[in-house]
Amino acid sequence: QVQLVESGGGLVQAGASLRLSCAASGRTFSTSAMAWFRQAPGKEREFVAVVTRSDSSTFYGDSVKGRFTISRDNAKSTVYLQMNSLKPEDTAVYYCAAALPSNGRARDYTREYQYPYWGQGTQVTVSS
Repeated sequence: QVQLVESGGGLVQAGASLRLSCAASGRTFSTSAMAWFRQAPGKEREFVAVVTRSDSSTFYGDSVKGRFTISRDNAKSTVYLQMNSLKPEDTAVYYCAAALPSNGRARDYTREYQYPYWGQGTQVTVSS
C-alpha cells in the first residue's frame, strides 16, 4: 500500500515557476514508477510526466515538454515536479500517482489505469 500527499500548489502569474512535491509512504516507493497528472475544470485528466524507479528515465506530455521537470529522491520517498514558464492553460488540479513495482520504460507509463495509488491533488492557478 502507498499513501501520497501533494504540496506546493498555489496562485502565480504567467511566466512564474512552482515546484510541487509528493511525499509517499509505503515500502514500494523506490521500485515504482511515479507520475504527475492534472485535471482542468471540465476536462479529462491529462498525463503530465513520469519518472521510473531509477530516475534515469523520464517522459513528458507534449504540452509541458521543455518547461516541466520531474525528479525523485528515493531516500526521502518524494517525487517533485518543477514547473517553469507557467501559462494560464497550466491551471489545474495536479495529482501524484504511483504505479505497482515495475521495470518498464517511462514512456510506457502514461495511462491512468496503470496507477492504483493517487494523492488528493493540489491546485495550481496561473493568472494572465
